[in-house]
Amino acid sequence: MAAMPGSDTYRPLLAYAVLGLLALILTGWCWTTQLPAPQWWGALLHPRLDDPQQLVFHFAALPRALTALLAGAGLGLAGLLLQQTLRNPLASPTTLGLEAGSQLALTVVLVAAPGLLMLGRPVIALAGTLLALGFVMACAARNRFSSVALVLAGLVAGLFCGALTIALRLLNQEFVAILFLWGGGSLAQQDWSAPAALAPSIGALYLLAALLARPFELLALDEENARALGVPLGLVRSAGLLLAALLTAVVTAHVGVIGFVGLAAPQIARLAGARRFAARLLLAPLTGALLVLAVDAIVGLLEAAGIIDLPTGAATALLGAPLLLWLLPRLRRSEPPSTQRSLATGARDRTRLLPVLAALLVLAVAGALLIGHGSLGWRLIAPADFALVEPWRAPRAAIAALAGAMLATAGLLLQRVSGNPLAAPEVLGIGTGVAFGMALAMILGQTTGLAAHTAAGASGGFLALFLVLMVGRRSGFAPDQVLLTGLALSALLDVVIVAFLALGDPRAPQVLAWMAGSTYYADWSKVVTTAAFAALLLPAALALRRWLDIVPMGPVTARALGLPVQTSRLAILAMASLLTSVAVMATGPLTFVGLAGPHMARLIGLRRAWSQILGSVLIGALVMVVADVLARTLIAPRELPTGIVAALIGLPYLIWQVGRRPQ
Repeated sequence: MAAMPGSDTYRPLLAYAVLGLLALILTGWCWTTQLPAPQWWGALLHPRLDDPQQLVFHFAALPRALTALLAGAGLGLAGLLLQQTLRNPLASPTTLGLEAGSQLALTVVLVAAPGLLMLGRPVIALAGTLLALGFVMACAARNRFSSVALVLAGLVAGLFCGALTIALRLLNQEFVAILFLWGGGSLAQQDWSAPAALAPSIGALYLLAALLARPFELLALDEENARALGVPLGLVRSAGLLLAALLTAVVTAHVGVIGFVGLAAPQIARLAGARRFAARLLLAPLTGALLVLAVDAIVGLLEAAGIIDLPTGAATALLGAPLLLWLLPRLRRSEPPSTQRSLATGARDRTRLLPVLAALLVLAVAGALLIGHGSLGWRLIAPADFALVEPWRAPRAAIAALAGAMLATAGLLLQRVSGNPLAAPEVLGIGTGVAFGMALAMILGQTTGLAAHTAAGASGGFLALFLVLMVGRRSGFAPDQVLLTGLALSALLDVVIVAFLALGDPRAPQVLAWMAGSTYYADWSKVVTTAAFAALLLPAALALRRWLDIVPMGPVTARALGLPVQTSRLAILAMASLLTSVAVMATGPLTFVGLAGPHMARLIGLRRAWSQILGSVLIGALVMVVADVLARTLIAPRELPTGIVAALIGLPYLIWQVGRRPQ
């Protein structure tokens, strides 16, 4: 571990001692609700077969605690390998679509071929994880496994798998509670089979990672220097990704999805003072193990008290997110990530494509108004019948276009200010804040009706924005810290949302459909309000074009050119937050356009900030309008959420472009 200032030398040791002591105290407290402490040793070695309490302690409580330690260590190591390999602080097992692949595989089997469950859930989850990894690596191979290509391929693959999973869940709502319970990560055990399988697997993978510690350490250098030192970047990155995928697959197959640990554990290890990879290789798994053990003990206490039965995987944010939020202001500022260059301006700006995009948008809006699908199949609406369908179709098309334009613009602002291809509106935590407000209102049952739920959602969104900006203020609104704050806050708020969905509440499908992006409730009053905000915010975003051209050059160059770095960061982040808030309140947290719209604008050749803003506006609106048409017609008279259809439309194109074009 790198040396630290004298006054801070013992702080990391103290922090880990406190965390470890907290985990042990909570676990012991939880065990006392199941068996008196004097009987623990006897129940561990020789449980009495005529004592149900000792049997439960031996075959359920002890294996559960050991499984928590092993699962947390495995995910902490997986997150560390991904962040080191991709040189991205936002990387986690979710980044490469590994968890999404396992969830999709299990969902498909459960819905379409339940007979395959005889193979075992671990086998199915492992197959989905490895297929997702193979797909990502195939897409990134043309780019020589560059970190940017791997991040983009993994994220779009994860979003695509997630979109398919949600669509299947919405069409098979009788399985929603079961799938969300598994997706929440349950550590409940009834024998020693899970820890017996996890221990050798995670141990062997840890040894392999330790043997490759020096090549992984050199990945922290830029690509030119690493190659000059003889590091085979493609081979080392492939090894890191494969190890992370295997760790994620092993853990997910046995306990389900345990969120946030893969992101938080490496960051907490770094914030505790571990600067070198070898030090983080020890501390990241330890952090993950202690986090999951402590959270699982809290979950057990809540369950024993009859308060709530919450999946452990969802509840990991209860301890990890506040801890990360507390440590973030203490993070030393770092240099811009290596992805910065790829997001900067280029030599040629193909602005002639903007009129083409505008024409396509006009055609899409016309199609949204005139194309329908009924008992006789697809048909065009006759002019005489247009007045009958206009009140239903026009508001939907308008709200979809406005939301898509604002989310794509917000994503562009975030990606330019941070230089991070993972940056997207949902990363700020605003969409999760809105969903949290609505879910909490439904759980409490104090508000009814669309207007009341909308007000509750708006309150949650603005509270999330306030917290993110307050924490970011201490770091001078450093983009990576703001994004990590948003992710931590999202994970914390997700506890309530996942619990609500997993507990089988009959209103859960309504929340799930709204979170997937629904235009079903659009009307002209909502359109007018959203359009008024868009008319103010989109031109204001365009007015920031000079700052957006300079910011990707890095803080040193920006200051040399006279740019007020802290002020510009705050202005850009605030603008992205406002755009996201309005769009999410209009249609729900659509988790595709804000990420992919800016990338698609760059892929068609738009380089300058002003042209990328206009291109993102047009692409976001175009994709959402087309998605709205397909959402209401593909399985008529039933509907799919517009956001899910948008993902199913746009993500294959983005995946194809990432795999086709060298960086």
